[in-house]
Amino acid sequence: MKHKAALAVGLLAALALALPLVVSSRFVLDVAIRVLLFAFIGVAWNLMGGYAKQLSLGHAAYFGLGAYTSTILLIRYDVSPWIGILAGGVVAALASLPIGALCFRLRGPYFAISTIATAQVLMLLFLKFRDFAWGAEGTTLPNFGNAPLMMQFDGKAAYYYLALVLLALGLAITGWIERSRIGYYLVAVGEDEDAAEAVGVNALRIKRLIYMISAFLTALAGTFYVQYIYFIDPNTAFSFNVSVEAALVSIVGGIGTLWGPVIGTVLLEATSALLQSRLGGSQGGVQLTVYSLILIAVILWRPTGLVGVLQEAYARLTRAPARVRERRR
Repeated sequence: MKHKAALAVGLLAALALALPLVVSSRFVLDVAIRVLLFAFIGVAWNLMGGYAKQLSLGHAAYFGLGAYTSTILLIRYDVSPWIGILAGGVVAALASLPIGALCFRLRGPYFAISTIATAQVLMLLFLKFRDFAWGAEGTTLPNFGNAPLMMQFDGKAAYYYLALVLLALGLAITGWIERSRIGYYLVAVGEDEDAAEAVGVNALRIKRLIYMISAFLTALAGTFYVQYIYFIDPNTAFSFNVSVEAALVSIVGGIGTLWGPVIGTVLLEATSALLQSRLGGSQGGVQLTVYSLILIAVILWRPTGLVGVLQEAYARLTRAPARVRERRR
């Protein structure tokens, strides 16, 4: 079983690495980059919202902090985004401590509402910081041309591979946590926090640690995004859509699973790209309608997400040869 899983992962990795070599369409590569980016954000969110079952709808706060930290360092102090991306991650991780200290006092929908509020408060603050953070107008990033040391490239293939590395990093960290003692504690907290504390698990400490890791990874995505689009403003950096998309791809794919956010992102982003190419600028309302129908269908039909469907299909396929051999005997 493990050998088959490793073979499947290796095949997917080979296909992902080969994609820019066989596809020349800028549109297809742009869609692939968005898929990898939001899959990475979903993986980061899934640590908190999936394994710990803490429904955070404010991860845009850390996305924006990462984006603004690297941009300010680049424009104000000529610091390379390769350094800025790590600085943004550290800033977001540190910011998660006081935010978590306040939000973790609440549970359920109250926790979700409090996380939304933190992201909105940060957006309003950066709207007011006109002299330092360019206010509502935002700013464009300096174009250095093909400058790999400044995280700027001529073609989309380099951005694709960078997004692929980020996703691989997120999956590796999640996989390590999933198999570690921290992962078992995290799942216990998600299932029943009071029961976990009763048997000696420090639930608050576990949630703070995972929240820091989740915030750090989300901030890396923020830096990558502004480097990719060459523009930043508070409405983009702290967009509520980022938080919703991160939760949505995880729920559709399967929360609390390693590959759930990736599978959910492939479905939703591919659907979004298809609608955009067919309907153009008029697809906003249609896209939301399709997203809603997919979410409703998954919740009603397969609450475990698409991962559960794939696991059932795989189990049936593996049982079929065994049944044939038994009949022959």
